[in-house]
Amino acid sequence: MLTGAVFILTAYLLGSLSFAILVSKLMGLPNPRSYGSGNPGATNVLRTGNKKAAALTLLGDAGKGWLAVFLAQQFAWRFGVGDGVIAGVALAVFVGHLYPIYFGLRGGKGVATAGGILLALDWRVGLGTLATWLIIAFFFRYSSLAALVAAVFAPFYTALILGADAYIACTTAIAALIIWRHRSNIRKLLDGTESRIGEKKRDTPTTEQA
Repeated sequence: MLTGAVFILTAYLLGSLSFAILVSKLMGLPNPRSYGSGNPGATNVLRTGNKKAAALTLLGDAGKGWLAVFLAQQFAWRFGVGDGVIAGVALAVFVGHLYPIYFGLRGGKGVATAGGILLALDWRVGLGTLATWLIIAFFFRYSSLAALVAAVFAPFYTALILGADAYIACTTAIAALIIWRHRSNIRKLLDGTESRIGEKKRDTPTTEQA
C-alpha cells in the first residue's frame, strides 16, 4: 500500500511540471496564463507565433505523461503492485498537470498529457485516440472540439484493446476531467466564438512571467 502511494505521489509531482510555463520563461515569452485562453498548454503558446516553444511544450507535457506510466510499468512488478497502481499513476500524473502544486494549482487542460499517458498504456489506444483528434482537427480546425471528441472515444478504445477494469476507469476519469476543463470552450463552440487552430487572439499578451 505504501509503495503504491509513493508511485502515485511521484507521478503527481512529475505531472505538476507545467512545460508551457517553464518553456515560456526560458525562452523569454509571456506567461501563457496571461493571454489568449489563459491555458498553459501548447495551443495557447502557439498564439505567440513561436512554433518552437509550442512544440517543446507539447513534447514536454506529453512526455511526462508517457514517462510516469512507462516507469510504473517497468518497476511496479518489482514492488508487488499491479494494474490498479499503474492506473493510479496515470490518473495522478494527469491530475498533476491540471492542478500543479508548483504553480498554485492552476494548470492546463491536459490533452497532450493524456495523449502521452494513453501511448504508454498501449500504443494502439494512444494512436487511435490521436487519429481521432487529428481527423476532427483537420476537418473542423477546432483544437477544443478535437480534444472533446477524442476524450469521448478514449475509454472505448481502452475497453476494446485492454479490457482491464482499472484502465477503463482511469481513462474514463481522464476523459471526464478533459470535458470538465473544456466547459468554457464548449460554450464558445455553441456560441460560434471559439478560436480556430493557428488563429491569434486579438488581446495583447502581458509581460507577466511564471
